[in-house]
Amino acid sequence: MKISNTKKAVILGIRFDGNSSLRHGTAEAPEEIRSILYNGISNLCTENGIDLEQDKQWMDAGDLIPDRNFSFPETIHTSISTYLNQGLRLLILGGDHSITYPSIQAYAKRYNELNILHLDAHPDLYDSYDGNRYSHASPFARIMEENLAKRLVQIGIRTMNPHQKSQADRFNVEIIHARDWEINKCPVFQGPVYLSIDLDVLDPAFAPGVSHPEPGGLTTRDIISIIQSLRTTVVGCDIVEYNPRRDTLQITGTVVVKLFKECLGKLLEE
Repeated sequence: MKISNTKKAVILGIRFDGNSSLRHGTAEAPEEIRSILYNGISNLCTENGIDLEQDKQWMDAGDLIPDRNFSFPETIHTSISTYLNQGLRLLILGGDHSITYPSIQAYAKRYNELNILHLDAHPDLYDSYDGNRYSHASPFARIMEENLAKRLVQIGIRTMNPHQKSQADRFNVEIIHARDWEINKCPVFQGPVYLSIDLDVLDPAFAPGVSHPEPGGLTTRDIISIIQSLRTTVVGCDIVEYNPRRDTLQITGTVVVKLFKECLGKLLEE
């Protein structure tokens, strides 16, 4: 798809949860996010002063629906490359966290010195989970073993086991555990940053509508502050693991929309 050169950022939904474990439903997230975004309860202004309703530098490119058996991860990789080759930045709406691996494959071809900031309760560094090397619990193992990022920083981790600890050591992953989190510990990056937000980084009090809730997490304001603290160029973001089936009151969906606006505002800043 050829995009007007007046655009800076693109929204792309990836309706895929074929690599989820235990619970499915995250493939339904992009549709639910859009529904809440436009339901009129809140306006479309970001905290950095951008009115997304009036700003013409972004567009919604709709949804991609990969097939696990035939087109994952190639469909995702190819589609994202199409936008990156036009100089666009993407805000990607998952879907389960396995979509981040092919997304970063595409980004690494565009940006040689890519940094990743990963917000999550889980490190997602399993070499294989339930026999699946493409599991939503494994994307960062694939990313790091292929040297797709020069630096990976993870914030909010609170489920580290010995295998994933050994993987983190192997790949020199920088981890700020949830127990150690303070806003003054936000990392400083040199070069482009890709931000990956797994909704279960939040405490279940703020985001109950996820497949794998983990108590003891960060607050919504913590995540917003992290986004706003980034002082280098943010070239892409994904928001993953929102499960509308577990969000009957749209509490989590409302949080997702807030993060959506702040992430998009960050992509449009420069």
